[in-house]
Amino acid sequence: MTNATGFAPRAVLADRLRTHGLATDAALVAGGALFTAVMAQVEVPMWPVPITGQTLAVVLVGATLGARRGVLSMLVYALVGLSGAPVFADASGGLHALASPSFGYVIGFVPAAAVVGWLARRDWDRKVGRAAVAMLLASAIPFVTGLPYLAVALGALGAPNDLHSVLAAGLYPFVVGGVAKALIAAGVLPLAWKLTGRR
Repeated sequence: MTNATGFAPRAVLADRLRTHGLATDAALVAGGALFTAVMAQVEVPMWPVPITGQTLAVVLVGATLGARRGVLSMLVYALVGLSGAPVFADASGGLHALASPSFGYVIGFVPAAAVVGWLARRDWDRKVGRAAVAMLLASAIPFVTGLPYLAVALGALGAPNDLHSVLAAGLYPFVVGGVAKALIAAGVLPLAWKLTGRR
């Protein structure tokens, strides 16, 4: 099957499934959201932002499903959580999550999944070196939305929200773990391609 340019579209891991179609895509999107919800409960409790497995889930979902399905999966995750399902960290959910200092990171999951999914369609998930670059880049994106959101939320709570305080609360504690999770994903994805028999 070719696209409008006459070239076969590049595959992501999800495209290795034998069945295709709307039902399969819906199941993949739902599965990605569920996986993210489960990884959100792998948590080191901290305030105002806990350390969780969500970022690892986001980069794996985005790379495995591709940009479109990855974005949809993160949107489903966020909307299900806001509707009240206990899918966010600490089994929380509901509209009050919008006031949480950490919700800006959840917003950032959407563009992170888009970027890593786009890169995966261009073979950046096939070799460990390039996969590491892609995963590190995607892992950094939630901080772009997370840190400003954190600053506003801390200010609303009457807590210090100067640049040093925000970075100390929302960036520095996550650097080592973020790099580790990105490297885990960068190792898992090329291995998964080998196991699926891709040449």
